[in-house]
Parts: sequence; C-alpha cells; structure tokens
Amino acid sequence: MAGVPRVRLPAAYAAAARNAVRVTLAAGAGFYLLLYGFGSSVAATYALFAAVALAGLSHIPGTGRQRAGLLLRLVPVCWVLIAVGTCLSLRTWSAALGMLVIGFTLAFLAVGGPRLAGAAPGLQLMYILPSFPPYDPGSLGERLAGATVGLALLVLAEAFLLPDPPSVPYRELAARAADCARQCAGELSAAPYAVSDAALRAARTASTSLRSSQVPEAERPAGPGVRDRGLAQTGLATRTLLARLALLPPVPGGPERARAGLEVLRAVEDTARETAGRLRGRVQAGDAHAELLRTRTALAAGPDPDASPAVLRRHAAVLEAADAALAMSTASGIAVRGRAGAARAGPGRFWYANMRAPQLWWRRLEGHAGQRSVFFQNAVRISLALAAARVIAGADALPHGFWVLLATLTLTRTTVRETRSTVRVALTGTLVGAVVAAALLALVGTDTEVYAAALPPLMLVTFTLGPVKGVGWAQAMFTVVIALVFAQLAPATWQLAGLRLLDVLTGSVIGAVFGLLAWPRGAQNELRRSVATLLRGAAETVVATTAEVAAGGVREPVVTAPGHRSLRHALILAESAYAQYQSEPKGLTQSTGMQDWQATLMAGHHTLWGADRLLVPPSRIVVPPMGREPAAAVTRLGDRVAGRMLLVSACLDPSGDTPQAPVPLRDPAFDGFSAEPPGAPRLYFAAVSWLDSLMTDLERIAGAYGHTQPAPASPAGANGGPTRQDARTSAPPP
Repeated sequence: MAGVPRVRLPAAYAAAARNAVRVTLAAGAGFYLLLYGFGSSVAATYALFAAVALAGLSHIPGTGRQRAGLLLRLVPVCWVLIAVGTCLSLRTWSAALGMLVIGFTLAFLAVGGPRLAGAAPGLQLMYILPSFPPYDPGSLGERLAGATVGLALLVLAEAFLLPDPPSVPYRELAARAADCARQCAGELSAAPYAVSDAALRAARTASTSLRSSQVPEAERPAGPGVRDRGLAQTGLATRTLLARLALLPPVPGGPERARAGLEVLRAVEDTARETAGRLRGRVQAGDAHAELLRTRTALAAGPDPDASPAVLRRHAAVLEAADAALAMSTASGIAVRGRAGAARAGPGRFWYANMRAPQLWWRRLEGHAGQRSVFFQNAVRISLALAAARVIAGADALPHGFWVLLATLTLTRTTVRETRSTVRVALTGTLVGAVVAAALLALVGTDTEVYAAALPPLMLVTFTLGPVKGVGWAQAMFTVVIALVFAQLAPATWQLAGLRLLDVLTGSVIGAVFGLLAWPRGAQNELRRSVATLLRGAAETVVATTAEVAAGGVREPVVTAPGHRSLRHALILAESAYAQYQSEPKGLTQSTGMQDWQATLMAGHHTLWGADRLLVPPSRIVVPPMGREPAAAVTRLGDRVAGRMLLVSACLDPSGDTPQAPVPLRDPAFDGFSAEPPGAPRLYFAAVSWLDSLMTDLERIAGAYGHTQPAPASPAGANGGPTRQDARTSAPPP
C-alpha cells in the first residue's frame, strides 16, 4: 500500500531467517515424508540431521548456488562417513579410534579454505550420528537413503530458495584496484607528474578492500588450487603496485631527464588497464605485458653515464613499480586461465603455476603438518576431545550419548577464556530449554500431532535467533527442538530434557578440559611467535641478498633468492595464524588488538619479491660489479635493516625475554637512503630502493603499537623537493 513504510530486518537477522527457511523446509520435508509417509523412523532421523548438520550447525560461506555445488560434491563423503560410523560403532574402542582419525582428518581439511572449514562440523556429525545406539548394521541402507533425501532437499533449497544478496567477487575488487593503479600511473606519466589527492584516496580505499579481513569469507581466494593462488597473488601484487606508485619520488630536473622512466610508467598504465579487463573477462588487443617487460629491461640495462643520483633513485623506484605490475599481470593470467595462463610465470615467485591439484594439496597439507600450525592444533584438539567423549559416552552407556559429542563439537573453542564463557552461557541456555521441554512433554504427553505441528515454526525461530542471539539462545531452543523430534520417534517423558542437560554438561566439561590442555591460548601466542619467526627469516634473506648484491649480483643462474623456501613456509604459518586470530573474540586480556599484523605479512612478501627481483634472471638488473664504497654501503644498509627486523621480532616473540621497549627504527647514522657513495651503479639504487621499502613496512608494523621512535628529518632530494620519507604520510597501506 502507498504510504506504508517497508519494514527491513537487520542484515544479520535477514541472513539467518533465509537460512532458517531453507533448513526447516529441507529437514522438515524429509523428516515428515519418511516418518509418516514411509514409516521409517531411522531414515527420517538421518534426513533431518543431515540437513540440520550441514546447514543449521555448519557455516558454509558463499551464495546458495555455491553452497549447493559443494553439498552435492560432499554427498559421497557423507555416505562413506555414515557407513564407516555404522561399522565401527559395535565396539567402543573401534568407534573411539575411528573418531580420533576421522575427527582429525575432517578438522585438518580446513586448510583447504573457508568452505571446507565451514562444512567440517557437519561432516563430523555424519560420522557421530551412526556411532551410537541402535547398533544395527542391517539398517545401513535406511540410513544412507534418509541422509540422501535430506541432502537432496537441502541442495534444492540452497539452489532455488531465497537467494542471498550477491557480494562483490574478489576478481572485481582486484580489477577495481588495478583501475586505481592505472589512474595513478597515468597521472605520474603526464604533467605535472604527480598523483592527485583524489587518486591517492581511491588507491588507499582499493588497497584496503583487498585485505582478507575486508573480504567476505566466500570470496577470499584461500584454496590451494592454481586459480585461487593466482588470484591471491594478483591482489597482493596490485596492493604492492599501489603502494609503490604512491611513494614514487618526483621527476628530478624535468621529464627530459627521466624519459625512460616515463615510458615505463605508461607501460605500467597499459598493463594495469589490461589486467583489469582480463579480470572482468574482456579480451583486449595488444600485449601490454610484453611492452612493459621491454621498457623495464631497457631502463634496467640502458647506459646513462650522466644520470644524477636523484635520477637513478627515481629509476630504481620505477623499476619496483614495474616489477609489481608484471607480477600483477602474470598472476591475473593464472587466476583467469589456470595452468593455461602460466606461460610467463617464472619458477620462483610463481612456483605453483604449473603444478597439478594433487601436488598443490600436498604442499598445503605438508606446510601445516606441524605443531606450529593453528590448523594442526585445532585438528588435534577437537579429535582428542571427540575421541574422549566417545569413550566416556560408550563406557558409561549414557542415553543419547550422541548429544555428548554434539556438545563437545559445538562448544569447544580455541581459547580457554572463550571456552569457559561459551560453556557457562550454553549450560544456562540448555537448562532453560530443558525446563521448557520438560514442561511441554509433561503437558502434551504422547500426542505426536502437537509435536508435529509445533516443530516447523520452532525450527524457524531456532535457526533465525540462534545464530544472531548467541550460543545461549541457540542451546535453549535447540534443546526444545530435539525434544520435539525424539517425542515423535518414540514415546518420551519429561526425563528426556534432564538427559539432554546431563549430556550437554558432560560434553562441555570434556571440551573445556581439552581446551585447557591443548594450546589453551588459541592463535594469540601462535600469531606473535609466527610473525617473529617470519621477521627473523626475512632478516636472514636481507643479509644474504645484500651480500650477493655487494659482490655484483649472482654469477650463476638461480631459481629463487637465498632462504626463499623457508621464508615462504614462515609466511604460510603466519597467514593461517592471522586468519584464526581474526575469528577469535578480542577481550581485555588480549593486548594485540592494535598491532598491524597484515603489515608484517606484507613485509615478508616484499622481502621475497625484492630479493628475487635483484638476484633471479631474467629480472635481475645486469651491471658491472660494484665498487668498494657502494658495496660497503649496500652491506651496511642491509645489516641495519636486518637488525631492525630482529629488534621488532624480539619485541613480538612471546617466548623471548626482551622487554617491549621502543625500537629506534631510523637514526641519524642511518642516512644511506638519501646520501649515496660516489660512483654508485644502478644495482646499488635498486637494492637501496628495496631496503627503503622494507623500512617503510617496518615503520608501519612498529608504529601501530608504539614500538618506534620519531624518524629524523631526511635530506631533500636532488632539486630540493620532497623525498620518499616525506611521501609516506600519504601512501596507501601495502
């Protein structure tokens, strides 16, 4: 009606309500069809719990079509889990051993990305459900049929009912960032040869939008496949390009003195335009990548004996931007075309480009197979807790022991503090739900028609309010839902609610005990430890690389810079710890909330990329060996940067004894970035430009939590203009 305002639900309630409708329709339709239509209580139970497990108790990010596609692929996995759980359930020790192995495997598969991590709890329940009475292998056919019906209805509901609002794909976010890079490069290559404030603001916004914390889970390129890795590297290279363009020094002495640099910037502009079009699925004429490679090589190797140090400094900065643009272009080709787009990929930075999916999965699993991986820690914690819960439930013959494992699975958290608060609220909610369920069962008795009529609306309310209101509400309402379900399967009394409370209490205690014994502080300490290790590895790479540069560059062809593999592994562990840290609630006891962990990860990537650019053909700048003074200066600057990395690392490492005192990142003696020795060749300026960018990263890391002291004023550029130090205040985040 005209004039009547439309009522809009908050986004969280709207999303939960859409999911609740899909779960209720899929679970309820399967349950009622098989129970009242075919008279099979076993099949009905499995139909209901299959839908509830993989949609109500799991959180699979993405659109409905994406979730439906994943669920369709998981149907055979569910069959296997139900069959194995049925066969192993006859003895407590075999069921517990199976729970230990399967629990670890399913939890560890979270390394495959957010969707697999979201589906893991539901898959765990597909093994847990048949692991309890009745121990009847003869009913395996009914169990499989019921689960198949429930999953089929859920797939249809996800695909066609109440689609979620679309989110911006990561490819489009990367394309927008490439457009910003194109605009910045265009302004830098045309008078007045500077980036406007509007372009800098747009670049900062575009760069921030590519941070994993700003991207919806479903759109994060976190999988181990070639395309996901290529898309993640596209975003990283684009953010690096934006930062390098914003920090580019001004043109010294007019455009005539830097014509070659301007040609490279025009090629960067064309490459960014080509990359944005490629990410949007448009095919453009020409080959901007090849033109950028040609101009970049000409600038790196071209003789310019009359060039001033200011010109060479700018050229080195332009080469850094060109390298980021080439990486962006190559990675976007891999992201769009997979292995077919890897023709230009080098073996170092793009090591994954020509590998097949099983190899990449093995690399991902191998990288996390250790106690420093938070994925490994979580898998060990939950598998031990579930196995112990299965032993206790089987040994004590607890009625409805399934609820014990369900409580252990859903209430165990990654930190003791969070587990304690979650268990307290969950038990309160379960107690309230048990009282309501007991009263309902006592009043209604065995009138199953009342339970059948009340179940669908109660499920709608449960799966709408539970995800938004929190675990207390969810446990209270789910307790009543469970009571209504079991009251239709067999005659039930008010004592069923008391058993539910006892089982939840048992499962909660088990989860709390293992949360206390196995890595009780979650990702907080692991993140500090992993980034400290990352910075130590970066410092070693800096020292080794500057030593090679001081000697005139690598004389024999190499695939990667020194320490590349170990530093990349440290990056993997730090990124996974950061991902878990973001998902954990931050309390007053956590003092790490203000630290810019993303800047630390970017510093690791910049170390790898810069070292490879200086040392690995064909990108290596080919020049004669350095003189004594430039070589000594590069070595000294590299040692200082590495030393500052070690200082910041010591302040971050929770196992160290170093007090968290301010770290003087720059000091008056550290003036090599603006005062170069006489006769310095191009390779010197390339190395110094890389070291200067790493110092910028370190200042961002340390400055975020007060571990830095004000930097001294830097000398002006060759023509009295601002230097790169002055430009940092307007630079976008890396």
